[in-house]
Amino acid sequence: MKNLDPARAKWIKVRMGILSGLMALGLGGFVSSAYRVQIEDHAAWKETAENQRQRRLHIEPKRGTIFDRNGTQLAVSVEVPSVSCDVAEMVRSADGNADAQAAILDDAAARLGAILSIDKAELRKRLGQKRRFVWLKRRIGAEEAAAIKDIGDPKKTKPAIRGLSVDGEGHRYYPGREIASTVLGFVAPDGLGKDGLELSLDDDLRGRVEEVKALRDRSGRLLFSEGTTDESALAGHDVHLTLDEGIQHVVERELDAARHTYEPKGASLVVLDPITGEILALASSPGFNPNDYGDADPDARRNRAVTDRFEPGSVMKAFTVSAALAAGTLKPTDTINCEHGTFKLGGNVTIHDTHENDWLSPTQILARSSNIGTLKIALNLGEPALYTAFRRFGFGEPTGLPLPGEAAGVLRPKGRPWFEVETANASFGQGISVTTIQLAVAMGAIANGGKLMEPILVRRVTDPRGNVVRESAPRVRREVIPPSIARQVSEMLTAVAEEGGTGVEAAVVGYRVAGKTATAQKVDPKTGKYSEDKYTASFMGFVPAENPRIVVVAVLDEPAIGRYGGDLAGPLFRRVAEASLRTLGVLPAAHAAKLQRPPDKDTDVATTTLAGFAPKVEKAAPAPPPKEGPPLPSTVKVPDALGMPARDAVRAVAAVGLVPEIEGSGRLVRQNPGAGTHVPKGSSVRLVFDPS
Repeated sequence: MKNLDPARAKWIKVRMGILSGLMALGLGGFVSSAYRVQIEDHAAWKETAENQRQRRLHIEPKRGTIFDRNGTQLAVSVEVPSVSCDVAEMVRSADGNADAQAAILDDAAARLGAILSIDKAELRKRLGQKRRFVWLKRRIGAEEAAAIKDIGDPKKTKPAIRGLSVDGEGHRYYPGREIASTVLGFVAPDGLGKDGLELSLDDDLRGRVEEVKALRDRSGRLLFSEGTTDESALAGHDVHLTLDEGIQHVVERELDAARHTYEPKGASLVVLDPITGEILALASSPGFNPNDYGDADPDARRNRAVTDRFEPGSVMKAFTVSAALAAGTLKPTDTINCEHGTFKLGGNVTIHDTHENDWLSPTQILARSSNIGTLKIALNLGEPALYTAFRRFGFGEPTGLPLPGEAAGVLRPKGRPWFEVETANASFGQGISVTTIQLAVAMGAIANGGKLMEPILVRRVTDPRGNVVRESAPRVRREVIPPSIARQVSEMLTAVAEEGGTGVEAAVVGYRVAGKTATAQKVDPKTGKYSEDKYTASFMGFVPAENPRIVVVAVLDEPAIGRYGGDLAGPLFRRVAEASLRTLGVLPAAHAAKLQRPPDKDTDVATTTLAGFAPKVEKAAPAPPPKEGPPLPSTVKVPDALGMPARDAVRAVAAVGLVPEIEGSGRLVRQNPGAGTHVPKGSSVRLVFDPS
């Protein structure tokens, strides 16, 4: 500075002073801004910073499992891989160059589309939105998942596609496929139940969704999570049903067989425990596979047993007679003139019976299904009492099952009582509508001694730790008829399945069946009149009649082949009842009594039981000598089963109305009585098998 011109040196000092001042002002502003950001506005800026480095993750809990009464899984959630991507991370290496980004996305769309079998243009369109999260494909296979991981790994693929993520995602799986499909419903890809119990119990099954925060680095990769509560605390509740998977399987198999044989528009069947109200089976046909619900016709997903209303027809006669007996307007010993099959009501309405009958008792009216006898009972009872009785049996109101879309049925128009002809029609099931489940619950009231039970489908709900959240116990809604009347009606209904009744095809060998047939004409919507060729065939009953264990109601809607309930629904009832009784271990009355009797002291023959028949432990008796003359009508001929395997021999003997008693295993080497012998129906046949 000394060697400089004084004026020049002065100017340099001035400039340095100005520069120092400016730097001081800048530093002051910087410090002031830092103070404002870090001290005054720190809360807002802290939240912004946290939002940039944190990521909110929604933890979807595992959906609860649905079990049958024996612990068999009917619906379970499994984890399957799904692939997503972070498009912003995928194009980060392009440093904002639009052309480079487009090239990266084009390449990714081509390579990913080939692996995932997705159209390249569609995939490119999705990637072009440049979102931080995009689903590429959900629920992929193991090979696809491995390939995606490989092309996202820089060590295995050059260049690797950045931002790809393969994560496990819950998928609903139904091991039984079509079993109880209309009861269970299905779950959509978004994890929400869309039908059946999956919909009505969705809140229980889904569990609790929790949001957690996770740290991420500049590339968006997860670095740290604050953690969650115990995973089991988030999982959905498990649901335990009253359904028996074995009985349900038999019911659906028989329903499908009946549908292919008689070609109805649809069919439904309910098996119910009349003592507790628990539903052992609830089925509709056609059904669907909830694993592939998208391929099913919406009509097949309908639970016909609870949603479809139909005119019940003659099955209502059982409830009409019950109401009259309970009111005292009818006695079991009364006889009623059935007018030889034709009766004019009100001078302009003619009622017909299928069979021409004259004087019949109440039991005969039920056995022969007389419309005229039933309407006379109803008119003598009176319209108010009949309507009240039907309401007490549960008709005209939902049963309360936890299933969506349950119909209440229709008893009569609102605001007015039945006219005389409407009362007559209602007494034998015309002009009103019911559901299959309503019939089962009402029939259960007759079977259990007059108590209308609350139907139970969900036995209990438990949390993931096994604690009971809630449990259903048998509950009596009301007493419909006195126990003595229920026993009288039960005894009357046994005549339906005996010789001369309309339901002989429903008879179960070794058990007494109480039931009622129905062949109901359907109304033609085009004419408003009853159709001449469209019917609903049904049978409802319980077995054993003296100690009911199951109620079975079978309904066939518009069968194309045949029409009568006794001929179509009766055999369906029989087959389902036989299988259900075997599953429940219910022995025929005669054989249950034999089990209670101590065996002979000198018995040393070991016996086994096959197909639900009880063994009789005693020495073999010699075959009775052949009787001369024609066999009596009540006898049957013992079939020749020699050489048959055990199961075939048992079926051959049981098919003619005889009860097999099994000894040994292998093939049949001896039978007593011998083949061709005429013996009373229901007699025992000793079958001796030898494995050699």
